[in-house]
Amino acid sequence: MPTTPWQERAATLRIDGRAFIDGERLDARSGARFDCVSPVDGRKLAEVARCDGPDVDAAVGAARAAFEDRRWAGKAPSERKKILVRFADLMLEHRDELALLETLDMGKPIRYSRSVDVQLAQNCIRWYGEAIDKVYDQVAPTGEDSLALITREPVGVVAAIIPWNYPMLMAAWKIGPALAAGNSLVLKPSEKAPLTSLKLADLALEAGVPPGVFNVLPGFGQEAGRALGLHMDVDCIAFTGSTRTGKDIVQMAGQSNLKRAWTELGGKSANIVCADCPDLDAAVAAAIGSIYFNQGESCNAPSRLFVEASIKDAFLDKALRMIPDFAPGDPLDDATVMGAIVDPVQMKTVLGYIESGKSDGARLLAGGRAARVESGGLYIEPTLFDGVEASMRIAREEIFGPVLSVLSFTELDEAVRQANATPYGLAAAVWTSDIGKAIRTSRALRAGTVHVNQYDNDDITVPFGGYKQSGNGRDKSLHAFDKYTELKTTWIQVG
Repeated sequence: MPTTPWQERAATLRIDGRAFIDGERLDARSGARFDCVSPVDGRKLAEVARCDGPDVDAAVGAARAAFEDRRWAGKAPSERKKILVRFADLMLEHRDELALLETLDMGKPIRYSRSVDVQLAQNCIRWYGEAIDKVYDQVAPTGEDSLALITREPVGVVAAIIPWNYPMLMAAWKIGPALAAGNSLVLKPSEKAPLTSLKLADLALEAGVPPGVFNVLPGFGQEAGRALGLHMDVDCIAFTGSTRTGKDIVQMAGQSNLKRAWTELGGKSANIVCADCPDLDAAVAAAIGSIYFNQGESCNAPSRLFVEASIKDAFLDKALRMIPDFAPGDPLDDATVMGAIVDPVQMKTVLGYIESGKSDGARLLAGGRAARVESGGLYIEPTLFDGVEASMRIAREEIFGPVLSVLSFTELDEAVRQANATPYGLAAAVWTSDIGKAIRTSRALRAGTVHVNQYDNDDITVPFGGYKQSGNGRDKSLHAFDKYTELKTTWIQVG
C-alpha cells in the first residue's frame, strides 16, 4: 500500500519529550519517563519526562522568579504584543510539524489538525497579543477632592492543566490571556497528548518570551497535576477536563493557599430540532457533523438530540445516509474526516457505553463496533441510538466518543425540561423558524452557549464556558482576563 506524504514525514519526525523549565529542555529530576504511544497505529512516538513534585517546585520557582523580577510583566505592552504576535507567526511557520504532532499524539485527522487546530491556536495567541495595548483601565466617578483608579494587575504565577482532546488549542486558550496579562505560566498537558505543548514552549522562547515565563511539565495528574494544585506558590490554577477532576482541583485550591481556581469541565449538550426547523438538511448535517467531529471527543458535542416526533423519521433517514461519510480512516490521510480514539482506556469506556445503551433497550441504528482493528490503532464506528430514554446512561453521562442518542418530543417545554435535567450546562441548540420561540427557548436553556439554527459556530471574540457542573469562568474573549488578573483600587486624595 502506498504511503501518504504525512506518513513519510512521520517516519522522520524527531520528538523531544523532555520537560521545559526556565528556558531549557530537561529530564525529570527523578529520571522517570513514560511512553507516548500513538492511537493511529500503536507506534511508540517518544519517551516523555514523567514530572512530579520536585519538577513542579523547580518550574514554579522559575515562574515566581520571572514574575518578581518583572522580566515579562515589566515589559511595555507594545513589546509583549510584538513577542506574542511573533509567537503566533512561528506557529504558522511550523504548522506542519505541529499538526503532525497533534495527529500522531491523539489521533485526530491531519486535515483538521492543520486547518482547524493550528489555525485557531495561533489566532488565539495573536488575538491576545493584539489586545495587550488596546485594553484600558478605569477612573471611578468620585468627588472633586479625590481620584480613584481601577487597574488590572497580573495575578502572578498561573498553573494551567489542559486535556488531551484539543491539546494545542486548549493550551493556547490558557497561554494567550495569561501571558498577555503579564503572568508567568506553568503548563501541564495531559499525559495522553503532551507533544504539541512542549513544541509550543520551544517556539515561545524563540519568539522572545523570557526564560521562566512559560514552563511545560509533562506528567500524570496524580503526580504533577496534584503538586500544582496544592502548591503554595501558585496564585491561580486554570483547568480544562473532566468534572470529577475539576472538583478535585477546586478542593486542592482550598486546601492550600486558596489560589484562584477556574474550571471548564464536561458537558452533555442538548440539540433540539423543532418541526418548524427552517432547513432540515442543515440541521441533520450539523447534528451529525458536530457529534462525530474529533471522534466525538469534544466537551460541547451535541450528544443528546431531541427531535420533534412529527419529523423524526425524515430526520433519521437523512442522518443514516450521511453517517457512512464519517467512517474512521487513517488520520494521516488528508481525506479522512474521523480518526482514532485517544487511548485504550477511552476506547474501552466508549464501547462500554455502547453496550450499556443496547442493554438498556435503546435501538442501535448505526455503528457500535470497533473498526480498523488491523491497523493496530484505536477506532470506533460512528454510532447512533434511537428510542433513547432520558433515564438511560447514554442520555445522562458524558461518553466522549462518537455516540449520538436520539430522543423524541411532542411538547417543546418538555424537551427543554429534559435538556436542563443534567448536572452539566456547557452548550445547547434549538432549531426553529419562529424567532419568538427561538428567543424563549434560548433563555430557558441553562447553558453557557446556546446555538440557534446552527451548531458549533464560534469565534475568539466570544466567551466559552458553562453553567452548573460544567465549570466556572470563561475562556476566550476579553472576559478571559478576569481569570488572570487582580483588580486594584488606588485612591488618591487631591483636595
